[in-house]
Amino acid sequence: MSTILAITRAGPLLTVQDAGRFGHLADGISASGPMDAMAYQLAGALAGADHAGLEITMAGMALKLQSGRCRIGLAGGLFVARHNEHILDWPGSVVLETGDELTITPGAAGNYGYLRFDGELGLPPVMGSRATSSRARLGGLSGRPLQVGDVLELHGASGAAPGPVALPEPQDGPIRFVWGLHADLFATEIRQRFASTPFGISRRLDRMGVRLDDAAGVFADATSLSLVSDAIVPGDIQILGDGTPIVLMRDHQPTGGYPRIGTIITADLDRFAQLRPESTVEFAPVSVDHAHQLLRNRQP
Repeated sequence: MSTILAITRAGPLLTVQDAGRFGHLADGISASGPMDAMAYQLAGALAGADHAGLEITMAGMALKLQSGRCRIGLAGGLFVARHNEHILDWPGSVVLETGDELTITPGAAGNYGYLRFDGELGLPPVMGSRATSSRARLGGLSGRPLQVGDVLELHGASGAAPGPVALPEPQDGPIRFVWGLHADLFATEIRQRFASTPFGISRRLDRMGVRLDDAAGVFADATSLSLVSDAIVPGDIQILGDGTPIVLMRDHQPTGGYPRIGTIITADLDRFAQLRPESTVEFAPVSVDHAHQLLRNRQP
């Protein structure tokens, strides 16, 4: 019997994501994939499988299992998950039977959460991936966020228990970055202030980028803020023409014409993505070698 899930409540930007669609920047398509890759991996381990899943935002979501049986792994941010009104551990996993409901509502922290399944979503890969690209509008379900009434089919779901899963230790401290290609275009004083001044997380954030509030005016006097466009990557810290810093995220545009003072290291980009609007963030520079070492030592 097929395993069928029906979406009964859908917050904004509830999307299907997998590890990402790599190798297509030359075609104008970013990799997409989960905003918090480590949380996505943890949810997969808790589900006991490595299939595409759902990325939820702060507004949460709800679904009902119309038929079949499946196990769902839950991780990312701090959300409240209920299985037929029974509160679940977060992160954790749950087995759904026919007629069961799963509801996820906002918790104390974080912007993104993940649902991974022990069966494969019955959606066709596009350019080698099921990840939904909000910019290119491809992947997932017709290249769009999921909506109330959407139905998803799982293949091969069984509800079997996964093996032991080690939960990662929480991380804190400044968000680390490496100096960027255009760092030398900024005066030494500006670079020093950037690495010592708190910034605010703006409400203007999505899968493409996160604007920062520069209340201290670190970049108010910066000049030469327009360049010939060249390639960009997730984590690039771009300074717009009006001096607004913006951190480019998973659905970034393929090229940019503003200087990038630095790039958030891969080991900290997930943590940055989970910072909620109106929180503060501080940045600390590290060497490329140290960034590589941190990535090698990162918990799976």
